[in-house]
Formats: sequence, structure tokens, C-alpha cells
Amino acid sequence: MGWIATCTAMLMYISYFPQIINNIHGAKSGFLQPMVAAINCTLWVSYGFFQEKKDWPIVIANLPGVIFGAVAAITAL
Repeated sequence: MGWIATCTAMLMYISYFPQIINNIHGAKSGFLQPMVAAINCTLWVSYGFFQEKKDWPIVIANLPGVIFGAVAAITAL
């Protein structure tokens, strides 16, 4: 179940691609939601990584959210 949730979480954050492309092409969208998503994912990655026994599904599932959320927020400005 953890790995299925990991895959769906990754797909959710990869769905930022169209927003990033639109932002780059001048069709700006809001930056708040992707920025909050990036912060949230950063917290989850930190939580999973700094556990005594690293929780790799949490880290892997949220790492794309850190990257793509931040890129979507930055390109929306």
C-alpha cells in the first residue's frame, strides 16, 4: 500500500508540468498553492529522512513535490 501511495503522490506532483510550461509561456497562475505544496513536501521529506529507520516511501513520494512545487511557484511570479 505504501508504494502505491508513493506512485500516486509522485504523479500528483508531476502534474505541475503543464502549469510550469504555461507560466514560462506567459500564462501565469497563482504561486501560493504550489509554494505551500513545496513547503509541505519539504517537511515530509525531512520527517521521512531523519527517522531512525529512514522511511523511503515518504521521502520518495514527496521529493517531486519539493522540486516541482518550487519550480511552479517560482515561475508563477
